[in-house]
Amino acid sequence: MAKIMVVDDSEFMRKVLRNILEAGGHKVIEARSADEALQRYIKEVPEVITMDIVMPDTDGIEAVRRIREVNGRAKIIMISALGHQKTVMRSLEAGAVDFIIKPFTADDVLESVNAVIQMET
Repeated sequence: MAKIMVVDDSEFMRKVLRNILEAGGHKVIEARSADEALQRYIKEVPEVITMDIVMPDTDGIEAVRRIREVNGRAKIIMISALGHQKTVMRSLEAGAVDFIIKPFTADDVLESVNAVIQMET
C-alpha cells in the first residue's frame, strides 16, 4: 500500500480517483489546489502524486516545478484532458514521470501508479 496524493480542483474527480486508488489498496490524501498540494506534500510526503493541469490558482505544471524544488525525486503523474503533445512535453520537462489522458479507466490509473511506485528514485 502506498500513500498517494490526488491534486485536482474538481471534488468529483478527486472522489473518482480516490475510489480507484483505494480499491487498488492505496491510502489517499487530497489537495484542491497547487498551493495546498505543496503544503500537503511537505507535511505528508506521499509516494506518488496525481496532478491535474488546469486549476484556478496555479496550473499543475507549475505545481510540479515547485514540488520538484522541494524534492527532486518526487513521483508525479499528470492527469488531464489536455492531451496535446506540447502539454505532455511541458509536463515531462517540469518533472512529471507519466501522463494520463482523460477520460481514463481504473486500469489506466492503477497501472500508471503501480509502475511509478516501482521506479527507482
